Amino acid sequence: MKITITGGSGSVEVADSTFAATFNEALIHQVVTAYRAAGRSGSKRQKNRSDARGGGAKPWAQKGTGRARAGTSRSPIWVGGGRAFAARPRDYSQKVNRKMYRAAMRSMLSELIRQDGLMVVDSIEVAAPKTRELVARLTELKLDNVLILVDKYDENLCLSARNLPGVDVLDLREINPVSLLRFDRVLATKAAVKGLEEQLS
Repeated sequence: MKITITGGSGSVEVADSTFAATFNEALIHQVVTAYRAAGRSGSKRQKNRSDARGGGAKPWAQKGTGRARAGTSRSPIWVGGGRAFAARPRDYSQKVNRKMYRAAMRSMLSELIRQDGLMVVDSIEVAAPKTRELVARLTELKLDNVLILVDKYDENLCLSARNLPGVDVLDLREINPVSLLRFDRVLATKAAVKGLEEQLS
């Protein structure tokens, strides 16, 4: 299939297997959930009975006091006691096969094209790290909430975009399913599109 280049001449030829794939909502949901889960720190930790300081001596005699039996003052039902089911550090990551991940990315990119959410240009460059230059370019293209995809890291472009709400810049190494979902439109360079085709084929 061919994708028309905005503001330029001609089009870019891409593989149907990558940019005309069937929309698979269940797979996309699974991959996005796994990606977000992998970003969780999983470092929460609470103290159980044995972790709580003190409580070594029996508070009072087993019998004869008229009070309930108590073996330690660090029981979960006591103030200052440990948690009954204390949280422990854990790994939230889920296993996603490479074929599943690539299929989900192909499905998302194909749906972007079907909904006119992917715009391709020859290049996206700013002469200096100036936000107003990038704003002028995006205004010209009538874009505000947009993800910019480039084939390799461009410092001037990243510095120009970092203060703009609703604008992010990613290169081919950083592209991920969550970022594709976050933005209304995706603005990609011709080189980035060809790079994606190679990565996901």
